Amino acid sequence: MNLHTLFRTAAVTVLLLAGSQAAARTVTDPDRPRQLENGHPVSVSWDDPAGFTELRYSGNRWEAKQGNWVVELAEYLRERVGKALPAGQRVDIRITNIDRAGDYEPGRGMNADRIRVMRDIYPPRLWLSFTRYDADDRVIGQGEPRLADLGYLQRTSRHFNSDPLAHEKRLVDDWVAREFGRAGR
Repeated sequence: MNLHTLFRTAAVTVLLLAGSQAAARTVTDPDRPRQLENGHPVSVSWDDPAGFTELRYSGNRWEAKQGNWVVELAEYLRERVGKALPAGQRVDIRITNIDRAGDYEPGRGMNADRIRVMRDIYPPRLWLSFTRYDADDRVIGQGEPRLADLGYLQRTSRHFNSDPLAHEKRLVDDWVAREFGRAGR
C-alpha cells in the first residue's frame, strides 16, 4: 500500500467517524430518550423534536438540530419548577413545541447561514402541557400554555449573554413565576 492510498483511507475513516459523532449529537436522534430521568417531583418529557417549529421552518435545519438544547431546556424547566413547587406536590410537564429565538437566514453568503440572526420577527416560543398534583395525587392544576416573548430583544436577561438558550430560559422563568407565584422567582 503506497502512502497516497494510506492517507486517503485514513482521511475517509476520520470523516466517517466524525460524521457518526455529529449525527449522534443531534436533538432528532431516535435513540435519544424523550424524557428526563424519573424520581423527581417534576417530570419533564417532550415530543419528537423533528416536529418542532424550530426544525420544520428553520433556514438551516442541519444547524438547528445540532447539540443537546432540548435536554438542556428540559433540565432548566425541571430545576425552576422544582424550586417553586410546594413540598408534597408534583408536576408532569410535556414540551410539545419549541421555536427558539432568532433564526438562520439562507442566502447571506458563505457560511453566514450558520449564524443565528436575532430579529423581532423571530421571538422565542415554547408550548407546554402540564398537570399539577397535590400530596394526595389529586389534580390541582393543568393547562397548555403557549409561551412567547415578542419583545425579547428589548429586555435584558439575567442569563449570561453567551447562553444560547437565554431567551427561552427567560420564558420558563416568567411562566414559573406566573404559575407558581413568588416562589418561582
